Amino acid sequence: MKVAHSPDELGRERRAVAVGTFDGVHLGHRRVIAAAQAAGGRAAVVTFDPHPRTILGNRVELLSTLERRLELFEELGVEDVLVLPFDEELVALPGEEFAESVLRAIGAEVIAAGDGFRFGHGRTGDLALLEQLGFDVRRVPLVDGVSSSHIRKLLASGEVARAAGLLGRPPEVEGTVVLGDQRGGTLGFPTANLAVPTELLVPAYGVYAGSALGRPAAISIGTHPHYGGTERRVEAYLLDFEGDLYGSRLVVELWEWLREEAAFGSEAELVAAIADDVRRTREARRPA
Repeated sequence: MKVAHSPDELGRERRAVAVGTFDGVHLGHRRVIAAAQAAGGRAAVVTFDPHPRTILGNRVELLSTLERRLELFEELGVEDVLVLPFDEELVALPGEEFAESVLRAIGAEVIAAGDGFRFGHGRTGDLALLEQLGFDVRRVPLVDGVSSSHIRKLLASGEVARAAGLLGRPPEVEGTVVLGDQRGGTLGFPTANLAVPTELLVPAYGVYAGSALGRPAAISIGTHPHYGGTERRVEAYLLDFEGDLYGSRLVVELWEWLREEAAFGSEAELVAAIADDVRRTREARRPA
């Protein structure tokens, strides 16, 4: 898959293009991409970074990093991606100029987008304008109940199984493995401590069953109340894994909520609880 950051870099070729931010690449986004792929021509995505709402000063907790978004596009069979920097210059571009200098410039003939897609200065551009300009527009209806904002709310409540049903895959949290408190190793459950990008959503505090590197993983998100902690930690215990992960990027799937984090009466009780988390993680199944 070719990834470009300007129309010139991508070049002009007959393309069917899916356009959108696609945060999380959920089921609705997948329909838009599938519509472009079904149209013939070279299947491409035009997307934006950072999230368009941030240009207005709003904080958006992302469902996926740009790196992960690109990986998901590639898994879906997208051939080309144009990542446009969403900045003041792009915001000021009139809708017709955006259509000509971006979409036409890369050879887009077919445009697939959600019904509510808007673009250009003041969000004045829409799919009707693209039709007037001669593009073959494929309008993709919204998938009922599926939106990035709804998925964010589910994850903020720890409802990872329901979120998976809207994403079409398990929700994820990712980060770079860094040195933690190293208590897990002394307890017999060494964990990978993740430094999560600040713009990424982290689901509700608690203990989850999931996976990482293709292995079952018990994941703890919280502050270690048993030890009186105050700083949020995201840690994954990869079952039956031996190796050094420090400095590695790790993508962790969350399959099932197991329990709330808690302070225990003794360290022995804590170890017993973790052992039960591991047992339940072995029994957990990845959401379909």
